[in-house]
Amino acid sequence: MAMPVSGVPTETPASQAAEVGSGRALGRIGRAVRVSRKATIGSVLLLIFVLIALFPGVIAHDSPTQDAYAAQLGVSTAHLLGTNHYGQDLFAQLVYGTRNVLIIAFTVGLATTGIAVLIGVAAAYLGGMWDSSLSVLTDVLLVIPLFPLLIVIAAYAHGGTTPVLILAITLTSWSYTARQLRSQALTLRNRDFLEAARVRGERRLYIIVVEVIPTMTSLIVASFLTNALYAVLFASSLQFIGLGDPNTVSWGTTLYWAQNNAALQTGEPLWAIAPGALIALLGAAFALLNYAFDEIGNPALRPVRKVRAKRV
Repeated sequence: MAMPVSGVPTETPASQAAEVGSGRALGRIGRAVRVSRKATIGSVLLLIFVLIALFPGVIAHDSPTQDAYAAQLGVSTAHLLGTNHYGQDLFAQLVYGTRNVLIIAFTVGLATTGIAVLIGVAAAYLGGMWDSSLSVLTDVLLVIPLFPLLIVIAAYAHGGTTPVLILAITLTSWSYTARQLRSQALTLRNRDFLEAARVRGERRLYIIVVEVIPTMTSLIVASFLTNALYAVLFASSLQFIGLGDPNTVSWGTTLYWAQNNAALQTGEPLWAIAPGALIALLGAAFALLNYAFDEIGNPALRPVRKVRAKRV
């Protein structure tokens, strides 16, 4: 409640308060991307991959699945990475496969982080039986080895299409993020601004969404980047071992067919090396951004800057 010059009390609307909180958080994220060299490099790399995924036909003019060329052609201007054992253009496969990889990364990252925010923050703030029940569910998933569980689920599904992979990774990988967010929310539960919100009579949902979550923006963004990174690694690994849809154009399926045809032993190294290098490069983009947002949330991780002595 604010008191203007006229002496008539006015109240700040909840929507305006939420707008201010989210605006500050987004402004802090924007400054971090501009100031941090890691965030800048990661943002540029990620933007390049996004543009490739949005406009693959502009970059690669061949079909990724059409076997219209001679097999095992070398690198040339017509085929920048040559052709594979089936006469398909490798460059086109990698370009068109970027979209599938990013769809999995962003969908799993958003869904997993959303579930973790709901469960972790709600458990910390509500406490009592809510906290106990949700913590038990989180602990059960934490003690189960994740990748073997994904292998069992994908094998049981008899062909891991993209929606199946997204659903399996999302349902099994939110627990670690929920535990992190719960720990952070516990440190905020008794802060003065939350006590003030309770005294004003604000509802629990309002306090969680407007008061608690905006203060954890940097941690939530870092969690999203981590989840997106692991989604790429898990999905590509499942596709590589044959538990994905072999007809999907993706980096993981490209590796699967390269391994099936012994690409490294038959003089086709780019068939195996190129998709692996792209997975590593995309992972580096997410990791660099993650390091930058970790530095925002944890001042102890920020690099020490030398203070220049002022000349008298």
